[in-house]
Amino acid sequence: MTHCPCCSRKLFSECCDPIISDQSAPTALALMRSRYSAYSIGSAEYLVATTHSRTRSQYQVDDIRQWSESNHWTKLEIISVEHGRVMDSRGVVEFKAHFRDAKGIEQVHHERSVFLKEGTQWFYLEGKINPQAVDLTKKISRNDPCLCGSGKKYKKCCA
Repeated sequence: MTHCPCCSRKLFSECCDPIISDQSAPTALALMRSRYSAYSIGSAEYLVATTHSRTRSQYQVDDIRQWSESNHWTKLEIISVEHGRVMDSRGVVEFKAHFRDAKGIEQVHHERSVFLKEGTQWFYLEGKINPQAVDLTKKISRNDPCLCGSGKKYKKCCA
């Protein structure tokens, strides 16, 4: 038995494998972790299937498979999680995916991802690469842009 690639310290068979097999994550964070594991094991079909229908056409199974298999995935670091619980319909997870590329060079993919839930299924919608740090001491107004990067006003998004 092997530990899960998502760095949860659980066995793969008890962590991300059931989520990848059933394509059903209970939270946005669980979907994020399972998607990292899917990159680690080369499960490109799962990655496309768990991408929201609004953005799914931007991704090709063969391209994802080639990229995931050409890298050696070494660590997932969760930076922050906003919403995305079982009863939520939207969640944001900021993470750093550490890997060695095809040339053996250490790389870090830093992203702030937005997830949407439709019915009981969570989907990856989009992500912002290398997001800017958010000043958590600044008061957010209802009419400010939402911190999740959706482009909507805060009051219409994560408020």
